[in-house]
Formats: sequence, C-alpha cells, structure tokens
Amino acid sequence: MSKDDIRILIMEAIQSIAPEIIEADIAPDEDLREACDLDSMDFLNLLAALKKSCGVNIPETDYQHIRTFTGLVDYLNEHLA
Repeated sequence: MSKDDIRILIMEAIQSIAPEIIEADIAPDEDLREACDLDSMDFLNLLAALKKSCGVNIPETDYQHIRTFTGLVDYLNEHLA
C-alpha cells in the first residue's frame, strides 16, 4: 500500500467522524486531534476505523508516534510493510 493510499484511508476515517474536515485543513505536522477538533472518544473511533480498514492495531504506547497526520501516515506505512 502506498503512502497516498494510506493518506486516503486516514482521511476516510477522519471524515467518518468529522465530515467537514478535508486534508487541506490539516497541516502535516500539526497535532491531529487539535486540527480536526477530536475529543478522546473521537480519537479512539478514528483508530478503530483505521484498524477496520487496514488491520493495524495501534496500542496506546504508540500514540506518541501518531500525534500528527505525517506521523500517522508513517506509522501505518511502517506497520503495513
């Protein structure tokens, strides 16, 4: 799966929670939760949607690696390889 495919998966998951958000609204290195105005439950729903769409489970100990959009793309890219 390419990074572009991963970006699409992430945006689909985000838009399932916050349909008004488009990728242009999210700076690559901005805190993802702040950029998308996600509360704790929304963030967990985002991770659940990603697990369902690509099969990658992200444990709480790895949350520090997925704080940004770029970090999440890189994390999934690494774990899908």
